[in-house]
Amino acid sequence: MDKGRILLIEDDSDNRALVCFLLQQEGFDVVQSVDGRDGLAKAQQFHPDLLLLDMGIPEIDGWKLARQLKDSEETRSICIVALTGHTMPGDRKRALEAGCDGYITKPLDIQNFVIQVTAYLDIKKEDQD
Repeated sequence: MDKGRILLIEDDSDNRALVCFLLQQEGFDVVQSVDGRDGLAKAQQFHPDLLLLDMGIPEIDGWKLARQLKDSEETRSICIVALTGHTMPGDRKRALEAGCDGYITKPLDIQNFVIQVTAYLDIKKEDQD
């Protein structure tokens, strides 16, 4: 059962493998990217229900990519959740100001990760109704 399409933009292969495993086990369709330039193209091509965005990615960093996606008519409705190790005071606010709709910190809380992702998808569905 497909619970939704998620675009994961993450340059660390271990983190990417873990996130994909957790989401695919729960029935999510996961499209992967390793940098901002490719991630932008995949967001435009696949129109995911949710985008999990590492903020420290190469090519176009997550802060700039979130702004670009939210500035574009074509992609602004995509729910973007920062998936980041940036946990200093102010990082959450900075991510939200860049256009992210949510914020999940790394290392992941494996027990609650899918619950967090599902909650963001539910909020998006409520907003569309």
